[in-house]
Amino acid sequence: MTREPRWIAGLAMIAAPLLLLTGMLLRLPVPFFFPHQLAAAADHPGRMSAAYTCVLAGTLLLCPAVLALSARVRSGPGALAAVLVVTGLFARVFHAGFDQAALALARHRGAGFATAFVADAYGDAHLFSYLSFTILLGWPVLAFAAWRARVLHPVQAVGLVAMAAMPLGVLKGTTVLSVVAVAGVAVALVPEGLRLLRTAPRPDFRLVAVAVPVVGLLAYVSTLG
Repeated sequence: MTREPRWIAGLAMIAAPLLLLTGMLLRLPVPFFFPHQLAAAADHPGRMSAAYTCVLAGTLLLCPAVLALSARVRSGPGALAAVLVVTGLFARVFHAGFDQAALALARHRGAGFATAFVADAYGDAHLFSYLSFTILLGWPVLAFAAWRARVLHPVQAVGLVAMAAMPLGVLKGTTVLSVVAVAGVAVALVPEGLRLLRTAPRPDFRLVAVAVPVVGLLAYVSTLG
């Protein structure tokens, strides 16, 4: 793994669990099911928007983290696990898009309107309806492959398996299982992220100094469309 990907992977392994935990804690006081989530979005829009944004950002960062981990496994099960986990992460991002739309409806049209909309649309079939098994199955497969290849210690592998306990679907709040899942993925990935950062060559700070404002400008321009 070259210098830049090692830094990216290491930072992703550390930041993803922290962002997930932040989002989970922000919505911890709100009951689990979608009517309560939507009511909270109408009453506390800033807090709920921050919570769901942090969870989405953490989910996105799990992708480079998982790809870096599976690359170290270097086996057929590792490649299969990467496909399963990344597909499951795509499914969670898809759910997050629905979450964003429903939360916006709650803010602009009221919680009652948004709740009725979600209740009507909840059972509609789509591509990820048939791929939801990847959300649950990918993590145990990756944990087994990484443990067998001696990439992860047994405790870390168990932590990775715990990620399968994360509730799936749209507009899900925080439960004990959510916190256990995030704690598990932190135990699995944060030490690996720290190891990568310790062993990676020092990044080219001139490149970073140029990249940060460019990315910030592109992010701003993206909001204009």
